[in-house]
Amino acid sequence: MAFIYPTINAASKCPQITVHTVCQSSPSPISSFEERVPQGAHVSHITVSDSEHGHSKSSNESTTSKVSQDVHISTRLMEDFLELAKDNTDNDLETCGILGAFLEKGTFYVTTLIIPKQESTSGSCQAINEEEFFAIQNEQSLYPVGWIHTHPSQSCFMSSVDLHTQYSYQAMLPEAFAIVMAPTDKSRSYGIFRLSDPGGMSLLKECQETGFHSHEELADGSPIYEHCSNVYTNSNLRFEIFDLR
Repeated sequence: MAFIYPTINAASKCPQITVHTVCQSSPSPISSFEERVPQGAHVSHITVSDSEHGHSKSSNESTTSKVSQDVHISTRLMEDFLELAKDNTDNDLETCGILGAFLEKGTFYVTTLIIPKQESTSGSCQAINEEEFFAIQNEQSLYPVGWIHTHPSQSCFMSSVDLHTQYSYQAMLPEAFAIVMAPTDKSRSYGIFRLSDPGGMSLLKECQETGFHSHEELADGSPIYEHCSNVYTNSNLRFEIFDLR
């Protein structure tokens, strides 16, 4: 349940970030930029277990939402994020991050995870000093293709606050998605979600409530949000992590 709002700006030369920044690269800083779209990588569609929250049962199932481009992400990125969030998770505090991608030949490749300075509780995560991660996005000409956050002691689902955060991303970029990491959920440890379009997007556009609240069901009975059908794992996709905390 994070408050992170995206922006898409033209590439620009940014002033150097003066805050303490830890930059991690996988597999290495050099290979990360030598070959951003690796050849011969194992690419697979993400499958998900059934859910009690009314979403699509599998990312292989078709949806009524319109998504124009595929997205590739490394499962290692999600694992590394969970490891970096461990201290917060152990203390029942959420952790959030922003996913940056580049677009090549009609496919988005997630190559950057930015973990901003943030204020967290067991049920929320507020990014602060937004100019720091905007600078990285601009400097590297990244698309804000999604966001990731933990549910340290809750199940894997999208809260009302999460839905509004996702709306801000998806309104900017239709392919944008949300990753929920729920390490204590025995039935499903993570989920990759997006708002249904047009149903969920229209509902959130009209909703003026803030904080945690309920949303009415859609008139046609379709879900407000669903598992992404356009996200694939790429075993060799290189990425960087900027931990600004």
